[in-house]
Amino acid sequence: MPQIKVGLIGFGTVGAGMVEALSTNRRLIEDRVGAGIVLKRIADLDIDSDRGVEVDPEVLTTDAMEVVNDPEIDIIVELMGGCDQAMDYILAAMERGKQVVTANKALIAQHGRLLFETAERYGVEVAFEASVAGGIPIIKALREGLAANRIKAILAILNGTSNYILTRMTREGVSFDEALSMAKSCGYAEADPTLDIDGSDAAHKLTILVSLAFGYPCRYEDVYREGIDTVSPEDIRFAGELGYCLKLLAVAREVDGHIEARVHPAFVPLDHILANVNEAYNAVYVEGDFVGPTLFYGLGAGRRPAGSAVVSDLMDIARNQIKGITRRVSPLSFARPPARELSLKPMDQLVTGYYLRFSALDKPGVLSKISGILGAHNISIASVIQKGRGGHGSVPVVMLTYEAMERDVRKSLELVDKLDVVTERTVLFRVERETDS
Repeated sequence: MPQIKVGLIGFGTVGAGMVEALSTNRRLIEDRVGAGIVLKRIADLDIDSDRGVEVDPEVLTTDAMEVVNDPEIDIIVELMGGCDQAMDYILAAMERGKQVVTANKALIAQHGRLLFETAERYGVEVAFEASVAGGIPIIKALREGLAANRIKAILAILNGTSNYILTRMTREGVSFDEALSMAKSCGYAEADPTLDIDGSDAAHKLTILVSLAFGYPCRYEDVYREGIDTVSPEDIRFAGELGYCLKLLAVAREVDGHIEARVHPAFVPLDHILANVNEAYNAVYVEGDFVGPTLFYGLGAGRRPAGSAVVSDLMDIARNQIKGITRRVSPLSFARPPARELSLKPMDQLVTGYYLRFSALDKPGVLSKISGILGAHNISIASVIQKGRGGHGSVPVVMLTYEAMERDVRKSLELVDKLDVVTERTVLFRVERETDS
């Protein structure tokens, strides 16, 4: 039986998951591929800590270039994270004719074009299934399974940490800080959870999905993003009263030749399938013009799910290797740029519904002043909740609007917040419109 030899750079959580999958399901993998996948070398700065998997100490090294330079290694797996050094190792591997597998979402989102151009120059593969949604096979689905479809929309929950925090806030009524502490104690949040809670992690992943789905060379810097640190228990309660829940949503949608690409907390209707995605789970809702609505659901991170995705890439490349095939499918699905010209839609031109929570004095005429400003900016009110307290203090006034343009909403709120009857800055969340689900 032929053998495909693999070198691993980065022996952390995902690396240990990859090693575990290769070991536990070795016979299954061999039967499916028709070849053995052999882990020949592992590089990590720490080669002494117990990862919970057995490896021969002889395969361990602290020098990643030993792995890259090994002439017997066919595939380099990069799981170290970060961008600069990881990029150097991957480019060096490609120059030596080695295939590459990575789970590095930031690297693909920010430097994917250079990676893919280099891979084409040297005639090698670069696979990255584990970079988005952990063990959910969304990359392969978009690149191959849904390739006959013009993708109309993607709505996704792509960050398990944020989803866990919002689940705790919704079910238990706790504050954001309390829910974040719970996430840390359960191991769902890092000591520094900034990239998870500010939308950056989900934006990296959405950048990759947009490029795959639409053939548009999306740049990470151009994806609009907001985090969940401004979400309060009060807004979650109002969402429930209005028939919604709050989710950190990644949205990509083609509208009249323009692509929306945005990550932010959003009101999702309770009868939408994504409303039932809770805890640390991820889900990607994809709507194609022929297939209709589809949903991909599962654990978006973790040792075993991500390890599963890495090994699936190894198996794909191994199959190609033993058949003498390379680059059968372009990394981003499109063998050539789409004939239609697409552009990214500026955020201020977004048209959607809005949830607005005003803090206003509890006195007559307040509602008419606010609604007058909104009406003057072409914003129609769909529903109102006004919580009076029988006194003259500040009370919440909540409005759901019909679809309006972001630019008009922002301009109107600048004026509303200057009213002498408004005591705090208005809270805004976008309302995700209904889909065919």
